[in-house]
Amino acid sequence: MNHPLLAPLAEVYDLAVVGGGINGAGIAADAAGRGLSVFLCEQGDLSEHTSSASSKLVHGGLRYLEHYELRLVREALAEREVLLAKAPHIITPLRFVLPYRPHLRPSWMIRTGLFLYDHLGKREKLGGSRSLRFGADSPLKEEITHGFEYSDCWVDDARLVVLNAMAARELGAHIHTRTRCVSARSSKGLWHLHLERQDGSRFSIRARALVNATGPWVASFIEEQLRQASPHGMRLIQGSHIVVPKLYEGDHAYILQNEDRRIVFITPYLGQFSLIGTTDHEYHGDPAQVRITDNEIDYLLAIVNAHFKHQLHRAHIRHSYAGVRPLCDDESDQPSAITRDYTLTLSDSAGEGPLLSVFGGKLTTYRKLAEAALAQLAPLFPEMKQPWTHDAALPGGEHLEEPSALAHALCASYPWLPGPIARRWARTYGSRSWLLLKGTDSLQNLGECFGAGLHAREVDYLMVEEWAQTAEDILWRRTKLGLFMQPAEVALLQRYLDSRTAERLTHFDHVAQG
Repeated sequence: MNHPLLAPLAEVYDLAVVGGGINGAGIAADAAGRGLSVFLCEQGDLSEHTSSASSKLVHGGLRYLEHYELRLVREALAEREVLLAKAPHIITPLRFVLPYRPHLRPSWMIRTGLFLYDHLGKREKLGGSRSLRFGADSPLKEEITHGFEYSDCWVDDARLVVLNAMAARELGAHIHTRTRCVSARSSKGLWHLHLERQDGSRFSIRARALVNATGPWVASFIEEQLRQASPHGMRLIQGSHIVVPKLYEGDHAYILQNEDRRIVFITPYLGQFSLIGTTDHEYHGDPAQVRITDNEIDYLLAIVNAHFKHQLHRAHIRHSYAGVRPLCDDESDQPSAITRDYTLTLSDSAGEGPLLSVFGGKLTTYRKLAEAALAQLAPLFPEMKQPWTHDAALPGGEHLEEPSALAHALCASYPWLPGPIARRWARTYGSRSWLLLKGTDSLQNLGECFGAGLHAREVDYLMVEEWAQTAEDILWRRTKLGLFMQPAEVALLQRYLDSRTAERLTHFDHVAQG
């Protein structure tokens, strides 16, 4: 008998994807939309590691121009507006201010870089670059008198992953979180995957092709789970961020140059905070255990304090997070110089099932990476449909142009709905907000409030529609409300989640016995 909480499994899938970060979810969605049967497993929660620990930007990578990565920058620049159209509820245009410090990079170099940035990729909605003069009211130190401004985009990184997983599921894919691939073996042209759920129960599937999208674990998965030699070495580069109370007025971001020629972003975050990052140093431990270090905190504070009149101290830090970027080893001396481009390797020995492994990559180019992956697999699936994701909205982005207009429409249709909730839902769920409100006629219909405007109805939606199981899943990856909740409220939410899970298990047990 199948596990009661899982949909029936296919006899043989076309594609098995291991890894529920942005690349795995993106490949699963693209493949499902082309008519392939798809299975995806993720050992933890969707986007639990690298994909939710980014700087939360959809950007071309201005700094990559210094390393002559023109192909990557061109592709990323073009993808900004593609993704903005696909998910306008979780991706928003953002202007970046670059303070000019003549001893770090000459003016001509910055102007040349910004000219290329404006013209390498197609740009219709995003504004071009320009020069700036700073007056006495500038939050920057008095000696910083001018700079530059250009456009990129902000993104809710974890939700971008979830929306791709939702798109895959709605196209027929089976998505299994908290399910680890223990081992996989190829026999007679098929992959046999042995999987273990969080509760210790095990099951197996078969697939015609296997995609290894395990991010920081890509090489170790090949070596340990598949018992093969990895075709590429990996370098894990730690990047850490801190969150502080809002550092300046305005809805723009800053990109700060540092003496080591690295850059640090400061972006507006959740209305009340500033997000500062990232760092860049080699990491050699367990990717699941990465934590911000004291040296990284000092590094980020020093860069900010070198630029701003208002000086930050450790006491200002409200939250921090760290992740590792899995980069293909190109033997660069400095972590910041390692390519951010992706490498796809396909092994297809005679009689063996094809294995596609994803090395590297960045959030902005996930969709192009997925297209490239399926192009490599295309000979195996001659009936596979053509690329389709360029113009397709992600869940919640359907028929949505401006989230603020959606928030007004929600309040007009449901006058009792508090404005802050309507605005947050519009920016989080987009047009799927209407599903949250279906059949309601009062605030009481939203159920118990756990704090920060989070009600039981939203929690139930996240459990049923978005694979959320824990308070951490909901507060830090699905809603970003963790910064606004007190410990007692978090505990109350977790008790509710536990009770709902127990109710579901009891219900399914009765069904199975009946």
